[in-house]
Amino acid sequence: MEKQHIIKLTDAVARNPFVRLNGPASALFSAGEHIAIVAPNGAGKSLFVDLLTGKFLLREGSLEYDFRPSDTNYAYRNIKYITFRDTYGTSDFYYCYQMRWNQTEQDDVPEVGDFLNTIPEGETRDKLFRMFEIEPMLAKKVVHLSSGELRKMELVHNLSLSPRVLIMDNPFIGLDASTRRQLFLLLEELSHSESLQIVLVLSMMEDVPDFITHVIPVADGVVGEKQTLAQYRDAFAKLDAERVVADEALFASIEQRIAELPYKNVNYVSEEVIRFNNVNIRYGERTILKDLNWTVRRGDVWALCGENGSGKSTLLSLVCADNPQAYACDISLFGRKRGTGESIWEIKKHIGYVSPEMHRAYMKDMPAIEIVASGLHDTVGLYRRPHPDQMAGCEWWMDVFGVSHCKDKSFMQLSSGEQRLCLLARAFVKDPELLILDEPLHGLDTFNRRRVKRIIEAFCRRRDKTLIMVTHYNSELPTTVTDTIVLKRH
Repeated sequence: MEKQHIIKLTDAVARNPFVRLNGPASALFSAGEHIAIVAPNGAGKSLFVDLLTGKFLLREGSLEYDFRPSDTNYAYRNIKYITFRDTYGTSDFYYCYQMRWNQTEQDDVPEVGDFLNTIPEGETRDKLFRMFEIEPMLAKKVVHLSSGELRKMELVHNLSLSPRVLIMDNPFIGLDASTRRQLFLLLEELSHSESLQIVLVLSMMEDVPDFITHVIPVADGVVGEKQTLAQYRDAFAKLDAERVVADEALFASIEQRIAELPYKNVNYVSEEVIRFNNVNIRYGERTILKDLNWTVRRGDVWALCGENGSGKSTLLSLVCADNPQAYACDISLFGRKRGTGESIWEIKKHIGYVSPEMHRAYMKDMPAIEIVASGLHDTVGLYRRPHPDQMAGCEWWMDVFGVSHCKDKSFMQLSSGEQRLCLLARAFVKDPELLILDEPLHGLDTFNRRRVKRIIEAFCRRRDKTLIMVTHYNSELPTTVTDTIVLKRH
């Protein structure tokens, strides 16, 4: 019996030259297979997926589908592609950067039930709600969902449409350990369905779950041959061991460059950078932070930990002057009590900040170097032209993060990983006294994760530099960590 090929891509070349890979792409997605597309940042895996889903018209080659046992062969009905762009919102639902913190603006914010009430009542709805534990979420505002809850909501929404192929882009990023494990188990259970093919698009080999049967690597814009999971793991282990040795000289050079940076913005007025005195934050009936006392001193390196929904992002919003509830709390920043006359910009000029939420909100069609330069004045966009020496500093930090080749490209044309590296350069560009990094390695490949971790460690070894870092992977924390605060859900 001839094997069913659900997706058959043969020597495909996109008609639009701006979205072409560096060679014709071919791939067979056969029935019974669950596939991981694995590639480093900027290698072209998203362009490959766009070819598979029929987003691009072809100049050469062919794309064929066989979605049996589906009753239709249309791609838009049978392929569901979830990008999971960030921790707090999604590309498919309403989103507002400040709305998460401003209770007065949330009357019109939809609830989870508003999105899921289109699913017809019946056995399918009951099974999905039971499998993903949806009932407790139905009355929640979408902006109050944790990362794991957002994943569940999108999965239920898409699975209710009975897709033949479910494609998920980096589904595990931004999730705490227990939620990652739960999602692994849920996807594993889904993998037993004969009418569903799961395709994961991943930047890290470590994220490939055991239920995946085959891997398609993409490198330098070229789609590789499909391999079994075991074959790919063996090849990756050998290549990775060689690269660790080869990259050591590069990382040591980067650390030396950072160590030699001059101190341009030293203007310390207090030994204390942050002080919280019995801080309480509530949204409606839900308590986010309760009686929190916390002091960060100059030169501290803090790990901010806690499960999804424990209040980490709320805490950071108080520090970054983004949360209006800060004025009702006893909070001091850089030795000054909030609400005593300082402006938001006076606070922000001392802080370098990056987060998945910022990444989602910062979708600007402008050259990447201008994105980096906007960090000099903490603006979303560039409204004041930097001096030549400031632009040189922007290029310097882009080179440190390995994205200097992207400086003249539109930010919107970069891969998600390249965008994240540019936003990291933006956070560092003014040599801040306080660096706040919320999931800084979010979506980066194995090499760039090592690179960024070494940059963070080198920066923190400089005199009087203070860091607060959020991550759900202990291996990502810099070796220079001096203190840890763990938040718990209330």
